[in-house]
Amino acid sequence: MTPTTVIVIGSGLAGLASTVQLLAQRIPVLMLERYAKPGGNSIKASSGINGAPTRFQSLPNLDSVATFYADTATSAGAPFISATGAEKARREKLVETLTHKSGEAVSWLTDKQGVELSRVTRLGGHSVARTHRGAGKKTPGYDIVSTLLKRVSEDDLFRMETGRTVTKLLRAKDGAVTGVEYTLVTESNETVVERAYGPVVVATGGFAGDARGLLAQYRPDLAGIPSTNEPREGTQPLLQEIGAAVVDMDRVQVHPTGFVDGADAEAAVKILAAEALRGEGGILVRGDGRRFVNELETREKVTGEAMRQADRLPTEAAQWDVKLVLDQGAAAALETHLGFYMWKGLIRKTTVGEMAREMPALESTLRDYADVVAARKEDEFARESFGNWTLTDVTPESEVYVGKVTPVVHFTMGGVVINEHSQPLDHHGRPIPGLWAAGEITGGLHGQNRLGGSSLLECVVFGRIAGEEAAAFYRA
Repeated sequence: MTPTTVIVIGSGLAGLASTVQLLAQRIPVLMLERYAKPGGNSIKASSGINGAPTRFQSLPNLDSVATFYADTATSAGAPFISATGAEKARREKLVETLTHKSGEAVSWLTDKQGVELSRVTRLGGHSVARTHRGAGKKTPGYDIVSTLLKRVSEDDLFRMETGRTVTKLLRAKDGAVTGVEYTLVTESNETVVERAYGPVVVATGGFAGDARGLLAQYRPDLAGIPSTNEPREGTQPLLQEIGAAVVDMDRVQVHPTGFVDGADAEAAVKILAAEALRGEGGILVRGDGRRFVNELETREKVTGEAMRQADRLPTEAAQWDVKLVLDQGAAAALETHLGFYMWKGLIRKTTVGEMAREMPALESTLRDYADVVAARKEDEFARESFGNWTLTDVTPESEVYVGKVTPVVHFTMGGVVINEHSQPLDHHGRPIPGLWAAGEITGGLHGQNRLGGSSLLECVVFGRIAGEEAAAFYRA
């Protein structure tokens, strides 16, 4: 059967990047999204997208592809370091592809798609500032995703159907994927099964919200810890059913800072406290007001210290007593974020003196940190970057911004095995024809820890590759 369209499953950034590439070559796209609203988790991303080097970096000569590769490999840890043979080569090629195409990815978004990404900050695990976001009022995930959604929606060759749950990948006798089977619920509450035919790009995300399914299967120890993800089933089994291999499924990232809403402390789904809050100078303190970690270590390390040193909160959910503190300089650099967080009641503006009543050691902690920022002393936690923190003379009247945070399940590094061409591989390392995958559904790129800013980057880099590869297959 001659395909009449390419089918893209998932409307997050990976799916949209694939779609833009396909439409640029005048290839019809049918996008299937299981939820009523498009955008996936990508639209909520709040810290930015990595790129090295780019023209937006104030001193781009300090950064390089090699440095970004080294930071990514170090963050990936044991799964990357201990891999051997073909698996080692595959992981190295994925990291090489991500880092080599990172600068191009940022340029593609800014120069070709019109997204503003001129502000650059340094996040945890990075040796230099390379995470890009806009200087305006939109968070980077929303800005990027909404821009691409608008672009593809204006194309006559694009059709999106929401409320569609793909339940099966269809295959020809030779094993090539030829389409999908999916369900939808009609207005009369009847479940209807339909099919669509064509090569398939799967961009359905991870399983960090699948608490009773894949998360319980691979990481039962994380039960009870809140998540930043809505409850939704992981879709890796959809590809496993046709022979795709999976890897690193037990590698789940617990982000150190999800907001604890005072009005609903037991909420199972938390709003993420963007890593940019720490990148721009914010610090983390325990309930008594003392710092306990270099806030710009990898997410894995910061989370581990929070769980080890902070007290557990008296909640049914597994949560820890941690506060995020910013001064006026850091807050001003994150005006868009702060406006939203304060509107939601997650961060409040107060004074050092007022907070000292709750956290006796806070004033002393802030004085020490101010001395570090002002180069009057070295940081006991070896932090070297302080973003836009400007408070160097701490008094009880000094204004600060404070939010209550806790570690939260955030991202799954494991998923379907792919090569550098975004092709899912079977257990023998062979590509499955007519099928591509990109974004969080894939595994092996991030190892045991993902660097902040690399999720959006992964979606752009491998989403675009998937689109190019699917276009070539469609035309063959």
